[in-house]
This record gives sequence, C-alpha cells and structure tokens, in this order.
Amino acid sequence: MIDKPPSRALRVRVKTAKRRSKSSAAWLERQLNDPYVRAAKTEGYRSRAAYKLVEMDEKHRFLKRGQTAVDLGAAPGGWTQVLVERLGEGKVVGADIQDMDPIPGAKLLKLDFMEDSAPDMIKRELNGLVDTVVSDMASPATGHRETDHMRVMALCETALDFAIEILKPGGTFCCKVLRGGTERQLLETLKKRFQKVIHVKPPASRADSAEMYVLATGFR
Repeated sequence: MIDKPPSRALRVRVKTAKRRSKSSAAWLERQLNDPYVRAAKTEGYRSRAAYKLVEMDEKHRFLKRGQTAVDLGAAPGGWTQVLVERLGEGKVVGADIQDMDPIPGAKLLKLDFMEDSAPDMIKRELNGLVDTVVSDMASPATGHRETDHMRVMALCETALDFAIEILKPGGTFCCKVLRGGTERQLLETLKKRFQKVIHVKPPASRADSAEMYVLATGFR
C-alpha cells in the first residue's frame, strides 16, 4: 500500500535551535522522514493513523460495504475518513469531545461517549444498532509505563462497555491497547461476548511504540 522509501532517499535532518529541544527536534525529524506522514498528506488523510485501520482491514477484512460504524475519539478524523471510504456515505458517526472539521459522508458528534445519553444519540444518527465500533484513543503519556498502561486500558474498557450496548449481533470491536496485551478480566469479557479475539500490530504502528490493537469479531 505504501512503498518503502528508496534506500538512497535523502534523509531530512533537523538541528536543534534556540527554542527547540533535542526531543522536539528528534520528533520533527521523525515526522519529516516518515513515509506514512508523507502518504497521508498526498492522499488527503488527516493523520498517519489512518493507515493503521487500512492495514488491519486489508489483512482481516472486517469492514464491509453498507455496514454502519462508530469511531470513538475520532479527532482529527483519519479513521473516520477510512470508514467512509470502505462503508459508504451516511454509514459512519465520528464522536469526540473535541471540535472536528466536517468530513464528507460522515456525521460528526461533539460528545463525551461516557455520558449516559451518548449511545442513544448515536443510535438515532444511524437508525439503530451498529455493525462496528472502533477506537484509537489514548490518554496523554505520563512516562510511567504502568500508569500509561492503566489509563489506556481504562479507555478500552469504557469503549467496550459502550460497544456492548450499541453493537448488532455479529458486530466488530477494534480498540487500542498497549504492549503486554489486554488485561485478563477485559480479555475474558471479550472472549465471552465475541466469537474471535486477536491482538494486532499493523505495520503503520511504529516499531518503538507500545501500542497494539485488540480486534474482536462476531459479537454475541
């Protein structure tokens, strides 16, 4: 899908400046040399993260034309764009507590999906239960591995509770977790409620990142 950069490709190097720390210079250099960042700009995606969903679906084929989907924590909208392309216009709701620029073919809701009213709001937009719930949410990193893991898993648990309330039988749930996998209690819940549960790390997920995804299909 994305060609690897040629071996002789010129690498952009960023020097530290008076107001730029070494860490920010390193981040900027990585961005400028990231083929997924360049591809996202070329293909009109709002973030390189769009390719994570593309790659997972190309391998596991869980998005079907005509189905409905909800993208939790959708901002800035890369995953929502992919869902519209693969499912069709009018089939996708992107929900986030932040403001988002419009995405043709998707309904964007500014809401906190943890609110009791959120599931009913989304059901109204899509005329009932949905086929797929996805989430690429992550809390701001603290630098403390255990704390970061707990925060991300808490988001995944809440997203799963939401998905259980809104998914159709046979539906799919895809959510970010951190390396080390899914907590035992959460994994047990997933295996009880879904026919198949796997962990996935798509190529677009940086090798040095602890993130991965839990993909659960066949909701029951």
